[in-house]
Amino acid sequence: MLLKKQTKSDLINKLYEKSGKELKDIRLIVDMFLDEVKDALENDQSVELRGFGTFEIRERKGRKKARNPKTGEIVSVEDHAVVAFRAGKDLKSSVWEIPSRKAGRNQD
Repeated sequence: MLLKKQTKSDLINKLYEKSGKELKDIRLIVDMFLDEVKDALENDQSVELRGFGTFEIRERKGRKKARNPKTGEIVSVEDHAVVAFRAGKDLKSSVWEIPSRKAGRNQD
């Protein structure tokens, strides 16, 4: 489980502090960027950000007998699409050295 999360608002504020640009302009650009990523995925295109990663659509097969984890009810799930992210080479290597959260918990 993640120890801490960063929200879109947090990212916008950090960009604002680093860039010296108007907050409303940064907010607009971030929203436009995310809309473009969403539009590309909706049009069955992958989005490749070199060194960071790739967002793509993957098909999931449906099942006749699936279980609703909240209610336990048996439901049918049709074939559907999901968004997947594959980390790029640079992101993978920068995260590789982060100590395992499991290792930290086992030392207690």
